[in-house]
Amino acid sequence: MRILLTGVAGFLGSHLADKLLEKGYQVMGMDNLITGRLENIDHLSGNADFEFIKHDVSKYIYVKGKIDYVVHMASPASPVDYLNHPIKTLKVGSLGTHNSLGVAKAHGARMLLASTSEVYGDPLVNPQPESYWGNVNPIGPRGVYDEAKRFAEAIALAYHRVHGVDVKIARIFNTYGERMRSHDGRVVPNFIDQALKNEPLTVFGDGSQTRSFCYVSDLIGGLVRLMESDTNEPVNLGNPAELSVLDFAKKIKEITGCKSDIVFEALPVNDPRVRRPDITKAKKELGWEPKVGLEEGLKRSIDWWKENYF
Repeated sequence: MRILLTGVAGFLGSHLADKLLEKGYQVMGMDNLITGRLENIDHLSGNADFEFIKHDVSKYIYVKGKIDYVVHMASPASPVDYLNHPIKTLKVGSLGTHNSLGVAKAHGARMLLASTSEVYGDPLVNPQPESYWGNVNPIGPRGVYDEAKRFAEAIALAYHRVHGVDVKIARIFNTYGERMRSHDGRVVPNFIDQALKNEPLTVFGDGSQTRSFCYVSDLIGGLVRLMESDTNEPVNLGNPAELSVLDFAKKIKEITGCKSDIVFEALPVNDPRVRRPDITKAKKELGWEPKVGLEEGLKRSIDWWKENYF
């Protein structure tokens, strides 16, 4: 099977490429490298089943040869990135998804869309099931990402209903692990980087807001199961173990042994107060649930961080 994977040089895209190649698939990876990094896929350069094409998928996608599956992972995913690239974020979620669906339709291919828990916005229910429509500010600073992904889901299902494209939609919750950028801006890389530098750990608001963190190998396993499934409705993929941001900062301090203070800064606009997936559907339809505990996953991530950034 030959797969077109957009966003291949990103954190999740590169890990998914590894898994698909391990399963014996051919992977054509695309990335414009706005937030992706070539070092994430350097180890694949000698693999005959892997091809890299530098291309912005917001522009027309030309593919040589037959494609059996399209996986659309391309998009800035960190608030730092989509606030720095708001229009590009909107374009890759709308035009990029449209172009990816066009490839799938033209080749009679299946398609996986990487959506996000951000479609739920600042949720009024916790945990968030797929049936929840969300609480999103469409014109707030985070709206460029939230609404791009909400549109992406809408057009993907429109292509499914009108053109019969076999689409899968993964609503990805906070994921962490090796290959995250040290300057990523999300909670896990921020705290790890600050702790290893013995800098103050920055907590926004009073730290009572909650998050749930899924280790990358678990998330990738869920994506592959979703790719191989028969479901066409959105499916939450994440770890339902919930922790306050303040408690998470304390956990990072404990594991790293750092002496950093915890400092508090103003909460960003529309920052979600809670974030926790209801994974009932993933358990039932995919037979999937995360296996790596937070402490184990963080130790692996911190060891990688030390080796690659220090």
